[in-house]
Amino acid sequence: MKVNIKDLSISMEIKNKGIELDVYNTNGKHRGDLVITKTKIIWCPGRTDPSNGKILTWQKFIDMMEKL
Repeated sequence: MKVNIKDLSISMEIKNKGIELDVYNTNGKHRGDLVITKTKIIWCPGRTDPSNGKILTWQKFIDMMEKL
């Protein structure tokens, strides 16, 4: 995977707007965007707008990762 920072709207800590990452596969095809805010993580497959993305709270993300 190739991951680029799309929009860096932070100083030292992630603020409300957060950061947005572009995610591409190894062939250079855009897979989607990952938006990370201080309250949630949003996966936007393809060209999905963050308001229609798949949302995880930080607690749900942590719970999922700890089960791996």
